[in-house]
Amino acid sequence: MKNLTSKTIPFNTKKSIKKAAGRRSTIRTWKINSGDKVITWSNTMERVDISRKGIPYASIEFISNQLDRPIKNVLSIIGIPQTTYNKKKVEHSLMDSRDSELILMITELLDNGLDVFNNEKEKFQRWLKKPNISLGGNSPESLLDTTTGIDEVHYALNRIEFGNFA
Repeated sequence: MKNLTSKTIPFNTKKSIKKAAGRRSTIRTWKINSGDKVITWSNTMERVDISRKGIPYASIEFISNQLDRPIKNVLSIIGIPQTTYNKKKVEHSLMDSRDSELILMITELLDNGLDVFNNEKEKFQRWLKKPNISLGGNSPESLLDTTTGIDEVHYALNRIEFGNFA
C-alpha cells in the first residue's frame, strides 16, 4: 500500500485568497467633490475604519448622482435635514460614523447592482423603484435607510445574479 500523505500538498490559504481576489476585484472606489478626493476600501474592516473617521458631506452628491435622485431624496434616506446638510457641506465637515457607513454601504450596493444588471443603469434604476415581492412588497430604494435593509437588497440582487428567485 502506498503512502499518500507524503505526496499531499497542504492547503495554502494565502494563495487561495490571492487567487480568489484576482477573479473578481472587491476594491470599491468612492469619488468625493468631483474627483478632488478618492476614498477606496477593499474589505469590511477598511470600511469600518473609514466610517469611524467620517466622510465629507459632499459625498451625498455622489449618491444622488448614482441613484439619479435629487439630493433632498438622499437626505431623507439618510435622515439629515436639508439645512444641516447645507451648513456642513459649506464647512467641509465630516459625517458621523452611522451616516458615513450608510453612504459607503449604499455605494457598495449600487456597484453590485450595476454589475448584476450588466451596467444597464436605466434597468437598474427601474428595479430600484419597483415594488419587489422578495422584499415584502417594498421597493429596494425604500430599504436603503438601514443596514438591514441594504443587506436585504444585496440578497435580492444575489438571487437575481444566480437565478434563484424563490
